[in-house]
Amino acid sequence: MHTRRRALAATLLTAALCGGAVVSERPSSPGPVDVARPVAAEVTAPRVLLVSIDGLNPNALRKLGERGTPELHRLVAEGASTLNARSAVEQTETLPNHIGMVTGRRIDRRHRGHGVTWNDDRRRPITVHRAARHRVASIFSLARTHRLDTALFSAKRKFRLMTRSWVEGLDLTVIDRNNRRLVRKTRRDLVAGEHHATMLHLSLPDVTGHRDGFMTRPYLESVATVDTLLGTVMEVVRADVAAGGRTWVVLTADHGGSAGAHRHGDARVLAHARVPFVVWGPDVASGADLYDLSPGLKDPRRRIPGYAGPQPVRNAAAANVVAELLGLPVVPGSVINADRALRFR
Repeated sequence: MHTRRRALAATLLTAALCGGAVVSERPSSPGPVDVARPVAAEVTAPRVLLVSIDGLNPNALRKLGERGTPELHRLVAEGASTLNARSAVEQTETLPNHIGMVTGRRIDRRHRGHGVTWNDDRRRPITVHRAARHRVASIFSLARTHRLDTALFSAKRKFRLMTRSWVEGLDLTVIDRNNRRLVRKTRRDLVAGEHHATMLHLSLPDVTGHRDGFMTRPYLESVATVDTLLGTVMEVVRADVAAGGRTWVVLTADHGGSAGAHRHGDARVLAHARVPFVVWGPDVASGADLYDLSPGLKDPRRRIPGYAGPQPVRNAAAANVVAELLGLPVVPGSVINADRALRFR
């Protein structure tokens, strides 16, 4: 599904470079990922790619090793990262945590949270604002205020909540459950270079975990597949940086999953709450640990801390990290990393 299509010239350029159209009512049939040499568009402003790998248990990287997940290992080696970040305290479910990633808020609306407690494509409440009972800003609406363009590429229909909530902030929304097709479309859009902030949500590990169990062989194979897909996106990003562009990648996950389990809803389980967090790009501290760089944050080790006291890196910090990389103020109303305690330089 595609909404708010813009810039026909950029679309035609993308099609010419990558052999396909970004906007079409009916997606093309699945096929191999386009691995043609990327040609980065000229960039005059910073760009950030926010990647969420749904259901990524960081232990999968250790289990698969560098050979099984070369791109994720390379991002960790070249960027500032931790494999011991945390999800939201209240829930370890997909939609609530992703709304946190773009708003910088916790979930509970009674404590300045965004109020999205459900995890499906329901239409009531129809927007995040209705759930919170007041206007809620996001990285998308913040970017629009500063005349920057944004795009969302997601593998789950429930993410349409973002488009309904920030209709003036999102210039392009693409929903495609096929991760391979979704990555091709994201790659083409990045080559065109018209969006300053792009969110890419990949669902395969979560889908496989629910079906076959987390940390099982099929799950680990799905993580390896996503790593390969991510590598094709990073080809475009690296080409842009090599050409002098200012492009950053922020990568995290909404939740993990316990070995052999098919669900991840119990937020008291460490394997559900532990997620990775990586910042990669120009002037980011290469190979650094985010906790070493951020004295205002505390590595939780094997604990699941609440919102009181010393805080860990949380996936909801992504919103204000993206804002910082774009040279913007913090997301209005945000509480996670609103003090910018997470440092990556």
